[in-house]
Parts: sequence; C-alpha cells; structure tokens
Amino acid sequence: MGSLAYREDLGEEKNSAFTWELEANSRDYNSQFKEKSFLCWQRRKHKSNVIHTAKYNVFSFLPLNLYEQFHRVSNLYFLFIIILQGLPEISTLPWFTLFVPLICLLVIRATRDLVDDIGRHRSDRIINNRPCQTLVGKSFLWRKWEDLYVGDVVCLHKDNIVPADLLLLASTEPSSLCYVETADIDGETNLKFRQAPPVTHHELTSIRKMASFQGKVVCEEPNSRLHHFVGCLEWNGRKHPLDIGNVLLRGCKVRNTDTCYGLVIYAGFDTKIMRNCGKIHLKRSRIDRLLNRLVALIFLSLVLISVALSLGFWSKVKEFKAKHHYVSPRHVQSVAAETFLTFWGFFILLSVMVPMAMFIMVEFIYLGNSMFINWDVHMYYAPQDVPAKARSTSLNDQLGQVGYVFSDKTGTLTQNVMTFKKCCIAGIVYGPDDEEEAPCKGNPYLWNKFADGKFPYRNAELLRAVQGRTDEAVREFWRLLAICHTVMVQEKDPDQPVYQAASPDEEALVTAARNFGYVFVARTQDSITVMELGDKRVYQVLAMMDFNNMRKRMSVLVRNPEGAIYLYTKGADVVIFERLSKKGMTEWTTEEALASFAEETLRTLCLAYKRVDEDTYEEWRQRHREASLRLQNRAHALHQLLGATAIEDRLQDGVCDTIQCLKQGNIKVWVLTGDKQETAVNIGFACQLLSENMLILEEKEITRILEAYWGSNDGLLAGQGLLQSRFLQQTKVAMVINGEFLDQLLLSRRKEPRALVRDEDVDVDVEEAWQERGERTTDFLRAQRVSLMWRTLGIQLRGTGLGPRVKDSGARDGPEVRRERAFVELAARCQAVICCRVTPKQKALIVALVKKYQRAVTLAIGDGANDVNMIKTADVGVGLAGPEGMQAVQNSDYALAQFCFLKRLLLVHGRWSYVRVCKFLRYFVYKTLASMMAQVWFAFYSGFTAQPLYEGWFLALFNLLFSTLPVLYIGLFEQDVSAERSLELPQLYIAGQKDELFNYWVFLQALAHGTATSLVNFFVTLWVSHDSAGPTSFSDYQSFSVVVALSSLLSITMEAILIIKYWTVLSVLAIFLSFCFYVVVTWGCQSFWLFQISPENFPFLYADRNVLSHPSILLVILLNVSLNTLPTLALRVIYQALEKPCPKEVEEAPSEDITAVEPAPYLRRESRRRRSSYAFSHREGYAELITQGTILRRAPGVDNDMLMGQIIPCHEELSPSIQESPRCSRKMSLLGKTGHQHRGEVSSRDGGRAARRPQIPGSPRELAVRGVPGDVAGGAGGVTVVEGEGAGAVGVPPPPQQPADEGGKVSPVG
Repeated sequence: MGSLAYREDLGEEKNSAFTWELEANSRDYNSQFKEKSFLCWQRRKHKSNVIHTAKYNVFSFLPLNLYEQFHRVSNLYFLFIIILQGLPEISTLPWFTLFVPLICLLVIRATRDLVDDIGRHRSDRIINNRPCQTLVGKSFLWRKWEDLYVGDVVCLHKDNIVPADLLLLASTEPSSLCYVETADIDGETNLKFRQAPPVTHHELTSIRKMASFQGKVVCEEPNSRLHHFVGCLEWNGRKHPLDIGNVLLRGCKVRNTDTCYGLVIYAGFDTKIMRNCGKIHLKRSRIDRLLNRLVALIFLSLVLISVALSLGFWSKVKEFKAKHHYVSPRHVQSVAAETFLTFWGFFILLSVMVPMAMFIMVEFIYLGNSMFINWDVHMYYAPQDVPAKARSTSLNDQLGQVGYVFSDKTGTLTQNVMTFKKCCIAGIVYGPDDEEEAPCKGNPYLWNKFADGKFPYRNAELLRAVQGRTDEAVREFWRLLAICHTVMVQEKDPDQPVYQAASPDEEALVTAARNFGYVFVARTQDSITVMELGDKRVYQVLAMMDFNNMRKRMSVLVRNPEGAIYLYTKGADVVIFERLSKKGMTEWTTEEALASFAEETLRTLCLAYKRVDEDTYEEWRQRHREASLRLQNRAHALHQLLGATAIEDRLQDGVCDTIQCLKQGNIKVWVLTGDKQETAVNIGFACQLLSENMLILEEKEITRILEAYWGSNDGLLAGQGLLQSRFLQQTKVAMVINGEFLDQLLLSRRKEPRALVRDEDVDVDVEEAWQERGERTTDFLRAQRVSLMWRTLGIQLRGTGLGPRVKDSGARDGPEVRRERAFVELAARCQAVICCRVTPKQKALIVALVKKYQRAVTLAIGDGANDVNMIKTADVGVGLAGPEGMQAVQNSDYALAQFCFLKRLLLVHGRWSYVRVCKFLRYFVYKTLASMMAQVWFAFYSGFTAQPLYEGWFLALFNLLFSTLPVLYIGLFEQDVSAERSLELPQLYIAGQKDELFNYWVFLQALAHGTATSLVNFFVTLWVSHDSAGPTSFSDYQSFSVVVALSSLLSITMEAILIIKYWTVLSVLAIFLSFCFYVVVTWGCQSFWLFQISPENFPFLYADRNVLSHPSILLVILLNVSLNTLPTLALRVIYQALEKPCPKEVEEAPSEDITAVEPAPYLRRESRRRRSSYAFSHREGYAELITQGTILRRAPGVDNDMLMGQIIPCHEELSPSIQESPRCSRKMSLLGKTGHQHRGEVSSRDGGRAARRPQIPGSPRELAVRGVPGDVAGGAGGVTVVEGEGAGAVGVPPPPQQPADEGGKVSPVG
C-alpha cells in the first residue's frame, strides 16, 4: 500500500525543471518538439487544445464496455454457464434460456453507459467548438478552441472565457492590466488583476507588431499548481522574468477589460485546470461489490454441492441400473465418465441459484429509483427552472450509505452575494425594518436618482437621520464608506454607476452608501468625487493605505473642498479599538453591537476618523525619509469611533438545517474550499458547522498532536487514561487547515516540489504576524491545557492501532503511509473539518485518503470546475447547477439546484433506495433457495441423475413471471417510513452506514430461511404422499412436482406479504397478477393442444387440474404454507418485542470537575477575530495601482482597440512592480503635491495626551491612547505616510491638537 500524496508528488517534481519551450507565431518551430509515446513511437510534446473527457469513442465502445461489464463476476459466471449449456452431453436446460437474458442485461447496461457518455461527448463538443479570435498572418480571425496550438496569439474581449493558459501580452486597460474572475478555478468571487510584462506592454502596440512578435518562452513543464508559475521571455537578446501574475489560466473569465491579447503557453490537457480535473473513475456501489463476492461464494458452494451429488451418483449408479433395468442403455461410458458428466449436469441445474432475473430486475429498480429522483417536485428549484437529475442510475443505494460529505463553499454553501445587513452608528444599532411594521411598503430610495433598485436594506429611522443632515456621526459614517475604499467605477450611465471592486464586501459597503445618498461617482489618481445628498464634492486624496494581512485595516487621508484634512479608517475591531482615545458609552454600546453581530455570523468592520491639522500634515511630509527608516517605531493614531457595519455572506436557503440533519444522521461534513481561511471559518459558524464550544485545531496544534502521538511514552501517560478519555468524549473538536500545510504534512520533504516547500521559520513568522500582539503571549495555564489535549488525542490515536508498530506496520508501511493514516484518523475524530486554499487536486487527494483509510462512502458536492476532480474521486458526485457553469454537473452522478436538496436526496431517496435494494436482494435470495434447493433434496430420491424436479416451463418462468411483480414492487415502491418521517428522524440513516440491512450475516439468514422453506415443502409433501395410492394420491412424479412447486410459490408470496410495509393498490395488484400469470401460463403449458404438438416439451398434461381437484391435496399445500409462515411470523414478533429501542444520543455537557481544570474553549477562535473575519481575510485591493496611476485612464476617449489597427497609447514611464517585504508593508503613497494642494483655513487644535482607560472586559489588554498621526515617509513619485490615526468621542468636535514633537508624540493639553 503506497502513499497517495507521495505518488502525486513524484509527478509534480518531474515538472519543476525549465524544459518547456515555445515560440510565438511559429507552429513549425513548436512542432519540432517530440516526446516518447510507446516503445519507439513519438508524438508532439505540445498538445492541441482539444479536450476529450468521454470514456468511449466509436471504435473503443464495444470492446471497452464489454471489458468493464465482464469485470462483474456475475457476468463471467453466466457466460460460463451458457458455454456449458451448449454442450449436449451435459446440458439439462436449453442454452438460450440463459443466453437471451444475458444479452438483455448487457444491452441494458451498455445503453446506460452509452447515454452517459454521449452527454460527455456533447459537452466536449460544445467546449471545443467555442469561438475565439486567433492571429493568422496579420489579422485576427475567428477560430474554434480546438484549433488553438501552443504559440498562437489570441484576442479576448470582456466576458470571454480564457481558452488556454495564456501569457498576457497587452490589453486596452492602462498598463496592460486585465481583470479576471477565477470563481470557476479557486472559488473566489472577487476580481483579480493580471498584468502584461513591461516589455510587451510597451512594444506590442499594434496588430502589425503582434504579427511580427517572435518571442520565446522558456518555463516549467505543465503541472497542476494553480497559484505558481515560473518562466522567462527571451526576446531581442534579453530575458524578462515571468510569474503567475502574467498568466491567464484556462477557465478564467475576463471582466471589466475591453480587449486583451495573450500567447498560448499550455493548451488542452496541459493546462493547469485540466491537470486538476482528474480521470473518470468506474464507480460501483458497496452492494454491487458485495454481490460480486457473494456470486463467487455461491459459485464455490455450487461446485461443492455438485461434487457431493456426483459422488453420490458414482456410489449408486451400478445399484440403480441393476434395479431399474428400463433405464436407457445409450450411455456406454465408464462410471467415472458418467460421474463427470453428471457433475456438470448438476452444476447447470443448480446454476439458477444465481438467478439472471435478479440482475436484470436490479437494473430496472435502479432506473425506477432514478426516475423518482427526477420527478421529485420537492427538489425542483423554480427560480432557475432546474429539477433534480440522476445522471447515474447505478449508485442510488450508495446514497443511503454516505458517511462523509465533502462540500465546496463558494456557490455551494453560499450564494456569492454580500448584502448590507445592519450597522451601528454612534452606539445606535440600525437593523432592517420588519415588513409588517414598515410604514411604507414601496421603495424608500426613490428620492435618490443614484439608488440601486435591488438594495434590500430598509430602515426608516436611519433614512430620516440621513436626510435631516443634522447628525454629524451619521454624515461622517456614510462619507467614510463612500471615500475609504479601492472600488473603481465604470462611467456608462451617469445616474447608475457600475462598481468594480476587489471584493464583494467592498462593493456592498459602497452600494449601501450610494443608496443613502453618498454616491461615489468618479476617481482620478489624486482625487475622488462623491455626490453627497445631491451636492457634488471632490476630495483630494493625499494618501491611501490598503488592507493587508498585518494591518487588518484600510486608511485614506483626504482634503475636503473646504481645505480640512481628514483621516478615514475602517478595519478589524481589535485594531480600531486599541487606537481609541477613550472608552465611553458609545464605544461600549458599539462593542456590544459587534458581539451581537458576531452571534449572527455577520462580517463586521469598525469605522473611525480623525481631523488632522495642517501643521501636523506638513510635518509628516518633511519627516518622511526619517520615518521610512523607523517603520517599526512609528506612533499609533487616535481615532474617533463612528460605528460598525455588518455584511452578510448570504447562505443558500436551508443550508443550516441541511447540515444539522446530516450531522444527526452521523454524516460528517467537510468543507474544501479555495477561499481564504477566515472567510471559510466565518461561513463555518454561519452554517452551524462550527460552534462556540468547539476546540478549533489549527496547524500548530495538529502538528504537535501528531508529534505527541509518535513520540510520547505510553507508560508515562497510562495513569491519565480515564481522565483523558472522559475529556475527549466531552469535547467537540474541529480542524481548520490550508493547502500548504496539507502538503507539508502529507508529502515527503525530501521529495517535495520546491513550490510546495515552506520553511518552518517562515511559517512561524507568518503565524506570529497573523496574531495581534496581545495574542502572542501564552501563559502557563494555556500551555498546560494544550499539552493535555495533545497527549489525549495522541493516546487515542495510538489506541486505534495507528501508532508506531515496530514489528508489524513498520516493516510494511512507509512513513508517508503512517503519516497519512494518522492525519485521517485525527480528522475523522473531529466533528467538522475545513480545508482552505486547497487546489482541485488537493481536494481529490483528501477524498481519496478518507476512502482509503476510513472505508466509508464519500460524497462530494460542488458547482465549479475546481470541484470536478473531487466529484470524480468521491464514491458519489453531486454537481450544483450554479452561476459558475455546468462543468460540475456534467461530471457528476447527480445534479441538484441547491445544497439544501442534498438532505432529501440522502435521507429520503438514498435511504429508501438502500432499504429497497437490500430488501429486494434478501427476498430474492430467499425465494431462490426456497424453490431451488428442492432440486438438491430430489436428487437423493432420483438416483443422483440430475433430473429436474419441476416442469421445465415452471423453472424458466418462475423468476420472470410467477414471482416477479411482488419483488419488483419491493424494489421500486417499498417504504419503511414516510418521507416526512425520514427527515424528522435522521438517525434512521445510520443503518445504511453500518451495512445493517444487507451483509454476510443477512445473506446467511436468507440462506437458512430459504433452505428451511425448501425442506418443509419437499419433505412434508414426501411424508404425506408416502405409500399412498388411488385417485387422491400424489405420489407420482408430476403430481409431486406440482404440489412442491405450488407450495413454494405460495410460501414465498406469503413472505412477500409479511415484509411489505407500504401497502398500496399496486402491491395488491402485483400479488394478484402473479397468481393470474401462474394460472394462465400453467393452463396453457398443460393443455392438450400443446401436448399434441410437442409431447417432449409439454409433458405435464392436466397435472395441475388433477392435483387441485382434490381437497386433501389442497390441505397439504395449506399445511406447507402454514409451517413456513407461522414460525417465521412468531419469531419476528418475539424479536421486535424483545428488541430494546435505541435511545437518542444526548450530548452530555462536560462535568464541572473536568471543565474546572481544563475548560473546553481553550483553543477556540477569538470571537473578536471571527467577527472581523472580513478584515482578517481581506487581500490588498487596487490601492497600489490607484496611487501609481496604473489602473486609471489618463486620456479618456482614446480608442485602444487594436483590432482596428490603431496604436495602443504608451505611458511615458512604466510603473515598476513593488515587491514589498513584511517590514515595508505599512507604507502608503501620498499623492498630494505641494504645488497642487488646496489649503483652506484650518483652525489649530490642541491634542490630548494619551491617558489610560479602563480595560474592556474580554479584551486581552488595556486600551491606551497612542498619539496623533505619526511618521511620514515619501518617495520619488510622491510622499508616503506611515499612518497614525486618532479619535475623540463620537458626536463632538475633535479635541484641540498641539504640534507634534520630534518623536512624533502629541504634547499634552495645558
């Protein structure tokens, strides 16, 4: 058994070298590269852009499908029996009685596979035939995606999907930027920008230059690392470095960019997204695999039975021939030869123990249950007109056995919609008005021509405060939201601006301000224009500092039209509150509001501002060089708290209820997302996957737990086993990891690709930087608590046999396998697992690890192309028909419109299908044994001659007509409980996870029950007819056969009546028609007319009529049925009476003696950090591009469309990309220049000295006043200020300020 991650890693390591070479506009040059294909054959190294995700083609369908079908042991078994039936010496049944059903079975399954594959071919054809513009000669012509090759230059427009992995050469945006949406790749909905290399941006300014471009790209081999690319561009004798920021990946969508141009570097299956898609797996259910093993077991049993009966024939053949001289002397072979032929005769006769009809009916049952899923109106989503669809018909029973659900986040759990939900201004919370209490049912924003008609937030009181213009806090609150951001605006309709934001949160806040009359309408490099309640105001932007992982806030320094300078800041509450000048009632109420917002899992930001006097600002500019050298010793600013905003990352309807139901059904839900950690954790709390009383294990804790489990001494910890066991059982644990940590944990460090290696010291630095200063200190009590948890889980892991086993496992399993097993075991003990920043291949790896080490049925659900590999790898794949496209649906087994439908799919349809199939199989095994084991008993009284007991037509039609309808009804319509009851009691689902309804024990029970029924029917009939004669006797062969056959048919029908729980008209009709078929067929087969035509094929002339005309024989049949039914009924009643009902598992709260020493939440995420998840997770936006002017058009109205042959305007100077280190991450560009500043008369204010304030309850440290805006730094293109922000009380003028001293601190007020 090898390591999955290790095998995946070996392939990636080979692709790290720079051996991929291509030249632009030169297919001849690129076609010279070859690679070994098979033996001495070679093929082109660069693949075309054609993709084929289908399994079959015209030539491979028949052989490949037959190869897959005969992987089933049952099909091989039937083929073997057909071959034996074709030999006349040993045949006891016509060969076509089995051949025709086998052909039907193969055709049914092949048709199903063909229909599925035609859908894949159709999807491939649609994708390959998508149009794009390719440079041919000196013009761009429309070509299909499949015609693209490495080295081609393509032209893309707004909303186009990128057809291959492209090197961005140029675009019509300033500085050749290109905005892309990568939701279909990594699940993130915010826009990202890519930028062309400087050399191509300046040189490739026309189509003519594009056509003459002969640059050569040398880069790494195609690989699956989505966020990594290294290469260089060789052109005109110079080399230019390339990275992932210059590459457009296949599957991205071009946004807010009119035209861009790219060079194909990877095409088709060499692209990164296709490398992550994985292969198509042949999926088979647990029951299907169990049936294969049971068929093999039955085959061996039949061989043994046939051998035993053949030996009996050999021992009695001479005696039999001597006593029965009338036996035909045609066979002149030896006794051994006749015994050999008799063995095969018995084997063919007993081959019906594996009935072909069962496998044919299973296919119809699967098809019927799939149609029920398609027809379920409760899983129909009317807004998008999307019904549920079962794309696979062979996995329905698997839906009733799922143990793990792996879900994507973006678009699967969430709606990709951020909405402004609540706000707190000056300590007053403004929530949405109740619809019943709302005074106006219409749109309250009709007075505002800029208002967005789709804005859902309504609050009449806040609207009156805004329109009154008297509340300064309200005015500054909305002004801050309209100014402090990096949103760009598209000037299409002057009254309806279109915003382009780096994140949906930013857009939601700016849209909220827009609806309340503070409309952001335009931006230049050094100004921002806002319409404030109809008045146009232009603010000069002096400095801008964007979010990053360390600052957790954004600040902008502006000069208003009156000449006053204000510093506006929004960010995480832990950052804002520590910079407040005082702790008043407003701050207290705001903190309470933040706590309330956090309980509702809303994403919050704190807002603050400060007025800065002119002298302080001038001092900033003069001291910028000194400040740039003393970044670590800068002073913090004072802020005046305005309030807080609450944004809802809206979940899909019913997500919380669905997850709770799945958890009650013992289904573990893991979230695998490419999004950021804090965003994913916040959604985990929102959907109640995580809770406040959970221990959230992160990277350091997981690493130390596994280290403790490997290295600790069992003897030292043996005495603490009782306490630790109780502690573990009473503690809920969750795990949060990211993709890089997963690589470090599972892959061998020596064999790991360099792109996946991260130094431990760097990891520690990042972790330390991620924490606030007060959170870095760890007291002795916390260390003791963490140590106990490590040792606890370490011992539990060793207790499962996963610890180091020197003699056993160590010799067989490598360290990678043991590491994988330990990680999966630890994760399986957690109530929830969230994996962030994982690639599609890592998602599939996690699913494969759980399948390998937990032996559980896995289900993966997602809606984007980044989920395809996971969906293919899981036992059951569910695709959501969402806004990210149909790639997930086209590769899934089941298609849904909403995540909430998963509850009904599993708990209702899945459990019903599992119950139906299990009951069908058990009943079919029973009825087959009950009727066919009589053949074995009859052999003891027929001289072991392999003569059939029953009439030939009874044998042929028994499983096709006489007993088909009741068992088919069980497989299609049986319900133990209703759908509503199934949803109310998710605990019923656990039976399927434990394989309780059909396993080896249930199979043996069915064998025993069927054998007992056959014994009663045969020997009771034999005992009653013994030594009888006369017209009422049935001791002759045909009468005996009819009595046993009728007794078997009635007994198994009574068994069907007993096990059916869902009685309808169809069930009664099925039983009635079964008897009708028997009567009609028997009357026909035993008619005198057919007997005259073929006496050999219809020998039972009036046999049933003669038997059933005697009441005494009817009493014998009734006796047989009673002896088979009454004991079974009595045993089931007694078993149900003695069976104790399973009590519901009640989660016991931890006892006080344990929690007093080791309280549960010692590793719980800080509530402050969670409620500020937006600020913690926000990436840097467009601030750097705005401050440099890179993102802004300087010459409006210039047509940059190169398709018209015009020249792309070149900028005078290229803005170099800034590589900022962690130490320089707090710089910001001051755009205002001295000569252009508008100086208004600003009154000098005195500043108050920082004073100690009371400590906030729950805060890790006291809040102290820091100082006024501190150090200022500048650069060649402007001035950089290292922010220092201050605040006074809300609703009062800022306190007077004194000029800062040399140290950047404020002088005290006199």
